[in-house]
Amino acid sequence: MSGTRLLPFGTWPSPITAERVSRASVSLGGVLVDGDATTWVESRPLEQGRYVIVRADPWASGPVDVTPPGFSARTRVHEYGGGAYTVRDGVVYFSNDDDQRLYRQEPGAEPAPITPEPSVRRGLRYADMDLSPDGGRLACVRERHAGEGLPVNELVVVPADGSNEPSVVATGRDFYAFPRWSPDGSSLAWIGWDMPNMPWDGTELEVAPVADGVVGEARAVAGGPRESIFQPAWGPDGRLHFASDRTGWWNLYREEPDGSQLHLTPMAAEFAVPMWVFGMSTYAFLADGRIACVYRRAGEHHLAVLDPGSFEMLDLDVPYACFEPYLRASGTRLAFLAGGPKISNQVVTLDFATRAVEVLHEGEHLAFDPAYLSEPRAIEFPTPSGTAYAYHYPPMNPDAEPLEGSLPPLLVHIHGGPTSEVTPRLDLQKQYFTSRGFAFVDVNYGGSTGYGRAFRDLLYGRWGVVDVQDAVAAASHLVEHTLADPGRLLIDGGSAGGWTTLCALTFTDTFAAGTSLFGVSDLEPFVAGTHKFELRYVDLLVGPWPEAADLWRERSPVRHAERISSPLLILQGDEDEVVPPSQAEVIVQALEERGVPYAYLLFEGEQHGFRKAESIARALEAELTFYGRVLGFDPADDLPPLEIRNLPKA
Repeated sequence: MSGTRLLPFGTWPSPITAERVSRASVSLGGVLVDGDATTWVESRPLEQGRYVIVRADPWASGPVDVTPPGFSARTRVHEYGGGAYTVRDGVVYFSNDDDQRLYRQEPGAEPAPITPEPSVRRGLRYADMDLSPDGGRLACVRERHAGEGLPVNELVVVPADGSNEPSVVATGRDFYAFPRWSPDGSSLAWIGWDMPNMPWDGTELEVAPVADGVVGEARAVAGGPRESIFQPAWGPDGRLHFASDRTGWWNLYREEPDGSQLHLTPMAAEFAVPMWVFGMSTYAFLADGRIACVYRRAGEHHLAVLDPGSFEMLDLDVPYACFEPYLRASGTRLAFLAGGPKISNQVVTLDFATRAVEVLHEGEHLAFDPAYLSEPRAIEFPTPSGTAYAYHYPPMNPDAEPLEGSLPPLLVHIHGGPTSEVTPRLDLQKQYFTSRGFAFVDVNYGGSTGYGRAFRDLLYGRWGVVDVQDAVAAASHLVEHTLADPGRLLIDGGSAGGWTTLCALTFTDTFAAGTSLFGVSDLEPFVAGTHKFELRYVDLLVGPWPEAADLWRERSPVRHAERISSPLLILQGDEDEVVPPSQAEVIVQALEERGVPYAYLLFEGEQHGFRKAESIARALEAELTFYGRVLGFDPADDLPPLEIRNLPKA
């Protein structure tokens, strides 16, 4: 090919620099509609990870920031947050990250607090707000931290003008979510659940009458210990809708006047997602009575419109392959967040009256030739548990050709959660590696969402086994098809993906090296130091404590550090409340004692997931440097030094 150079894999020069990737790491979420306007939240690495509410009005020249400097619209309920704001008629109500109080912000005015200042910093946290039809009250989740013991989660109603303190309307459950007013304000719906269940395991939907501002006794509608309810929402006619996985798939249902429940979408498809954060929405009501929805079937995402009378489902022809669970409607207009293999996430509106599609904002403008982008290919491969799924990205760079007869190093990426999913949406962190000559595979291992409850439950009791087997199987599949060098297999992942990385390096000899980002290394101290939301999750993933104590120790990588021989890079935030730094430090100590090559970077001011541009860039550069040193190639980039302990000199 004219203009290309013959270069070893891993040494290809690329315009997709770590600095560019960090600038492109603006995450979008929290899409809402306010009449004809659309709002969303941006997490901005260049502003130290500040969360900013942005508004696009149809008559304005472009989107404008709503959240002023000095404020960050982020809630820390469950630590993962989400659902940090709501808006009506231009008035925004949001949780401020610094103090976790709720603020009311009139158009053009400074935010004013409407909840009391807690005695403990960030001691009263609010999320998942819903404004009553009369605009006078906010129903929301509150999490109370008193310094000692577990925080208390409850549902409260907050006067929208801050004239009185919040009043508790539901308490006694371990967790609550989705408080939603009926259109006439006469009822309030919500879901609740208790440990050890997570919200995708079993929740209960309840509805309580509201009269003269007083919330009455609730009645049970749906759900249970083995039925997950997601997103209760009231239709314009006042009938309650919700998603339930009672059939093994999250489908949509509607409560009828006689109390029966009508199954609206009898399909082997997922109309909901695991509720790791608040404020998600997978369906919304149009003015003509139809229901817009995003769903997943056989790993593929769809945007569709359902006629609840005829049950006809019409998939919409839009140029997107991935839809995030932030779908809203106002009249004939939809607002959603979507992307694709060559499209980063975009805030999009679709007007059914005019058929007009408008992109209000996109996360990343490609300022380089798209020929550098590797297009993913969906693959299925056999595993000891059945079949798993992944997206394979081959090396791609128009300026380089590999040396004859060589095969690329393969980076196997393990997502977190572990019930999350990977999609083919454009992610420059992946392209950072593929444009330098790496193959990359993004794995939807057993336990991932999008393939039904049975697939999601595969991990229960077998965390550290099924996920590891599927990671190894993905690598083996690509090696068998001569798409990867069997001697240069790498693995990385964050959080639960970091756990799988550590397990893979401990209990298999498949991988030449790996990178754990804020990964779990020892289950007993992890559970003792983690947050309430996931406190009992390991009981499901591995086995109940203390009955399964031996199994906890058997699965924990640090308890078997003598089996680790492959070099390991460990990246950790020093303010992580989910996976504390002690989880990284204990594995570092074990590697040092055994003389295993490793590098450890602790990022100041970072929590669970890196939000600052400098942290994101430094982590990527460290990973590339680490792999180059371990595998014996010199990247083309001018990279900062990285101390790798115990690595023999070349």
